[in-house]
Amino acid sequence: MRNTFGFAALLSSAILILPGLASAQWSLNNEESTLSFTTVKADHLAEVHTFDMLSGAIGDDGAVAISIELASVNTLIPIRNERMQAMLFETELFPEATIEADIDLESLVEMEAGQSESMQLNFNLSLHGETRPYTAEVRVTRLAEGLVASTLKPILVTAEDFELQDGVEALRDVAGLPSISRAVPVNFSVQFDQGE
Repeated sequence: MRNTFGFAALLSSAILILPGLASAQWSLNNEESTLSFTTVKADHLAEVHTFDMLSGAIGDDGAVAISIELASVNTLIPIRNERMQAMLFETELFPEATIEADIDLESLVEMEAGQSESMQLNFNLSLHGETRPYTAEVRVTRLAEGLVASTLKPILVTAEDFELQDGVEALRDVAGLPSISRAVPVNFSVQFDQGE
């Protein structure tokens, strides 16, 4: 459960997809985007969870900013959602995770609708008062009026990097589990729509 913090990293990867026009702003389409993370408890029981509220934009200067509303964590079990919010993410103190990156738009300007490219994206993930650098491998596909960026490999986020280990242990204890993994693989498919 605790591994949800990794999601934020997935979102940031979406930034890679900057479209062809450097003069247009691209806004994240929450309804068409997915950010998921997998947790493992009791040594071998894996579960997939999501964050349901994402927002962000790519500016005409190539600056990418993405926010993940941590209270939107969705494990399909209400009481578990509440425990993650309060005990792991401490959403009253840290309501959002953010991703920031800068992209070279020129390399994407020539992409045509239907064209895909694989690339690496360097970004900073801020979560629970800590900021760490990551590199994501993503595939970017140009749409007629937007673009989609999807992870080619999971992004691994660890509890220790964001001072979340105490929260993980609290979740393990309250659920009466022998273990909960502290490394979480995160995947995403994020769509950005071109602004007017």
